[in-house]
Amino acid sequence: MQAVTWQGRQDVRVEEVPDPVIQEPTDAIVRITTTGLCGSDLHLYDPLTPFMTPGDVIGHEPMGIVEAVGAEVRDLAVGDRVVVPFNVSCGSCWMCDRHLYSQCETTQNREHGTGASLFGYSKLYGQVPGGQAELLRVPFADFLPVPVPEGPPDERFLYLSDVLPTAWQGVEYAAVPDSGTLLVLGAGPIGDMAARIAMHRGHRVVVVDRVPERLARVAARGAETLDLGAVDDVPGAVRELTGGRGADSVIDAVGMEAHGSPLAEAAQKGLGLLPKRVQGAVMTRAGVDRLDALLTGIESVRRGGTISISGVYGGAADPLPMMQLFDKQLQLRMGQANVRAWSDDILKLLGEDEDHLGVETFHTHALPLSEAPAAYASFRAKEDGMVKVVFKP
Repeated sequence: MQAVTWQGRQDVRVEEVPDPVIQEPTDAIVRITTTGLCGSDLHLYDPLTPFMTPGDVIGHEPMGIVEAVGAEVRDLAVGDRVVVPFNVSCGSCWMCDRHLYSQCETTQNREHGTGASLFGYSKLYGQVPGGQAELLRVPFADFLPVPVPEGPPDERFLYLSDVLPTAWQGVEYAAVPDSGTLLVLGAGPIGDMAARIAMHRGHRVVVVDRVPERLARVAARGAETLDLGAVDDVPGAVRELTGGRGADSVIDAVGMEAHGSPLAEAAQKGLGLLPKRVQGAVMTRAGVDRLDALLTGIESVRRGGTISISGVYGGAADPLPMMQLFDKQLQLRMGQANVRAWSDDILKLLGEDEDHLGVETFHTHALPLSEAPAAYASFRAKEDGMVKVVFKP
């Protein structure tokens, strides 16, 4: 089959790889019809390269048609249409029983001190072959895949794999009070979708970004916007919009590669000059994140407010303003999305006739899988108005 493979720093290629096969009687094989390119995939592109192996199949936002099932699969059948969540969770362990699916004890990666395995996401998270491919092996087939109805286009349901539950959890964790203001840092796919979800719930939303096309997308949905390139003092601007108090809640949808962190950016670039083994040791023992977005959130949220972190961070010893966090009495919530905790509620919303969140037109580019290498480069450079890419294998 054809699949997108990681080959080196900023080097992904579409190659012929062996078809996946049933390995456990609880497995299914899914023929992928649509699969997404996620901002988190760019972290593997650079700078999380120390934990990748040439030939790794990447991608974690797939959906398709079940082509085969193992002997013990009872609730899924060949021909079913499914979306595959990005975290690999069993559905029956202690963590899963508490809906902490991203911490599944069956697939935890204790060797690296990380949570549940993820499709297509490095040695840190199980090195499970990913979904930017023609076929995908899916374990725990009676629990993990989300069956979706026939009829609507793939784009109606595709984002159940990651974007929707990640954004949904971000809004849930933000705990926006009634009549409150939510500040969303970053208008990439997660920030954009989080803003849509929050506005659908009736909240006031202010979004910060530096890319005009992204700001225009969220403004068209009803969000207020702040252009990072035009505003010198974002926290000050947020206070002006909120009677001098600050936002009630903040979602950091940017993560480790925020603009405005020149020293950390230089450190990330310098990391690539080190031997690969040394790179991994540095990243697992030191702080390598660009923290400007998070620091902006800490300054912009009101006292007693909540910060919800959806953007991925990878540093082990990042410096944080603990005095400010303590003095402002802030609450922080964060983590990989527990996809299956939210999927039923989201699917109910998606099942209505009206496309409330604009998911069917959410993507900016639909491309064949063969164009993946160019798409990765353009997405990273934020070129051509690229916000969300879907591939059609």
